[in-house]
Amino acid sequence: MFKNLTEKFSQIVQKLSGKGRITEDNICEVLGDIRAALLEADVGLSVVKQFVGDVRQRSIGKEVLESLTPGHVFIKIVQEELEKLLGKDAENEQALCLNVKPPVIILLVGLQGSGKTTTAAKLARFLKEEQKKSVLLASIDVYRPAAIKQLQTLANEIQVSFVNSEVDQKPEDIVRHAIEIAKNQVKDILILDTAGRLHIDETMMAEIQTICKIACPTEVLLVVDSMAGQDAVQTAKAFNDAVQITGVILTKVDGDARGGAAVSIRATIGKPIKFIGVGEKITALDPFYPDRIASRILGMGDVLSLVEQVEKRVNKEEAEKLAKKVLKKGEFDFEDFLSQLQQLNQMGGLASIVDKIPGMAGLPQMAKGQMNTQALVKTTAIIRSMTIKERRFPNIIRGSRKRRIAMGSGTQVQDVNRLLKQFEQMQKLMKKFSNQRGMMKFFQGFKGINI
Repeated sequence: MFKNLTEKFSQIVQKLSGKGRITEDNICEVLGDIRAALLEADVGLSVVKQFVGDVRQRSIGKEVLESLTPGHVFIKIVQEELEKLLGKDAENEQALCLNVKPPVIILLVGLQGSGKTTTAAKLARFLKEEQKKSVLLASIDVYRPAAIKQLQTLANEIQVSFVNSEVDQKPEDIVRHAIEIAKNQVKDILILDTAGRLHIDETMMAEIQTICKIACPTEVLLVVDSMAGQDAVQTAKAFNDAVQITGVILTKVDGDARGGAAVSIRATIGKPIKFIGVGEKITALDPFYPDRIASRILGMGDVLSLVEQVEKRVNKEEAEKLAKKVLKKGEFDFEDFLSQLQQLNQMGGLASIVDKIPGMAGLPQMAKGQMNTQALVKTTAIIRSMTIKERRFPNIIRGSRKRRIAMGSGTQVQDVNRLLKQFEQMQKLMKKFSNQRGMMKFFQGFKGINI
């Protein structure tokens, strides 16, 4: 997420960290680097000028120049201004407004292809599981083939109620019917998925304005593709002018290397980013926290989100059971490894975790490339192709067994050999881990292991 911007800012932070003396010339040079980094990330020119100007105004003064740790103070100023740019000063606007008479109506708007329908289901799951709300989903997209069926399928997957509708119905009639059902079924929240177009046109805007008058939604959330950069910002401006949106959901953030839309939208339209889509899974929707995103952009990690991620998706009983087994006996087999890989996958993969660890922004790209989902899938497939006995006693895996495992997992014998060798290293490390004095050696040994 925002890889290019994070790399640039991490370099700037490293350059300044620990500097005992900073002059106005130093500050101007660094501000030039910051300006270039933001422009390369496709952040709007007016936003860049404002940000750099605000940092300059605070930096060229006693606060930095006369500080005992000027480098750290300057970095702190940059972080605070970045948080402000992303919406930190308006945190009361970040959360959805749910404290009104039910049903709370949430209207999702946006262009076709932005991921609106999938986001509707992700949001419904989030509100059901995280906020403990009863949710009703309805599609009023009567133009895109199979749009209604797609949302119905997703609603069934997350076990959320769905309003049946047909393509020959008028969107206005579907809205009225959905509101009636939500009231009759005493639902807390009704999410309406509107139709999109390939581009903004008068017909679409007129329809959305009509729907807004009928539904009187509490929240009008614009769903935009973060990879669209400044096009996403222009889309946000157009929708806000037409229907006064209350917030933005950025999708495909996990594939956005630049981050221009995330940095620009709040400053441009004055509306908060409320959620970000961070993957294809139905669970891949996170609340947007300006301070945490700013920390990640600056290469300082996001420990709070990592802790929350672990608490939600890690089986604590399994983790404690494995920890006791390793600490007491130093034992670790492929059954344990498979269990850990499954939990790792639920957390979004190793790369998702590494991105949140402070200081890991500077990890070489080669190392980051090895931490991909595909590698985890291959490893999991190989282990699943083993028998229970082979998982527990890897030493018995020889020639014919290796060939069978490779064939069953769709991999090569070399892949099986590589995994067995790496696993042998891990077993040795686990035995060291059972001895507290060997703990440092345990961490040092991970340098040569790639899963």
